[in-house]
Amino acid sequence: MFYFCYNTHGDIMKFKNVLLASDFDGTLKNDDGIITDDVKSAIKYFMNNGGYFTVCTGRVFQGFHLYSPEYINAPVLLGNGAMAYDYKANKVVFNDAIGDEGLDSISDVLEAFPKISIEFYNFNKVCAISLNEHSEQHFTSQGIDFEIINSPLDAPRPWTKIMIAAHGHSQEVQDILRKHPEISFLETTGDYVEILKKGVNKGTGLLKLAKALGCADEDVYSAGDGYNDVDMLVTAAGGFVPENGSQEALSVAKYVTRSNNDGCIAHAIEILDDTY
Repeated sequence: MFYFCYNTHGDIMKFKNVLLASDFDGTLKNDDGIITDDVKSAIKYFMNNGGYFTVCTGRVFQGFHLYSPEYINAPVLLGNGAMAYDYKANKVVFNDAIGDEGLDSISDVLEAFPKISIEFYNFNKVCAISLNEHSEQHFTSQGIDFEIINSPLDAPRPWTKIMIAAHGHSQEVQDILRKHPEISFLETTGDYVEILKKGVNKGTGLLKLAKALGCADEDVYSAGDGYNDVDMLVTAAGGFVPENGSQEALSVAKYVTRSNNDGCIAHAIEILDDTY
């Protein structure tokens, strides 16, 4: 015997327990920072037919201010998969944060680069060492309140993530971090190096959220455009990447969609509509 779930119009809810998680900047939003009406309409259709839609972003709790039930109906994945926060219920679902095990790696970075700027993101308090213009702009652009400290020991633990503003020294910092298997970090060619709890990334966060929602692995999908999206793109049953995404993301895409300026997420939902 088969049991079907119906929406308010009496239609079969074809996306029941299907999860689609999207990166925020460069994927869900267009280059003007807008979630366009066609994307919102597609997400509404997906959610009305039983689907879970959420955002998976590198932003932390203090820097994510754009939750709306109009286009999000599941906990949001923050800190590159370290935390899931339910904005509707105002509660943490999980927070796989770094504790004292992160201190040795930071100490080694500071020994090599005493003036380097490091940002510490605790759920309740954000701190910075050797604040520079890059870190200050990083905080102010996301509306994050912060406190300047002198030592990592002064930053309340655990940390959802740590960000090192390694401008001009990114590869040297990553070489130091490779000597510390007790933590994870995002390898990058950019200026910021992000440290996470060992084993944590957007992919692990995606599967942990899916389990909490009761979604089978084969019904979990993701969309992203950047190097930090690769883990969730390969972990999901299907990874959607906008045609103007990074080469790192495009190289692992199962589906290449229209660009983020032409409705990447709407296109992804069109593909899921055909799939289901």
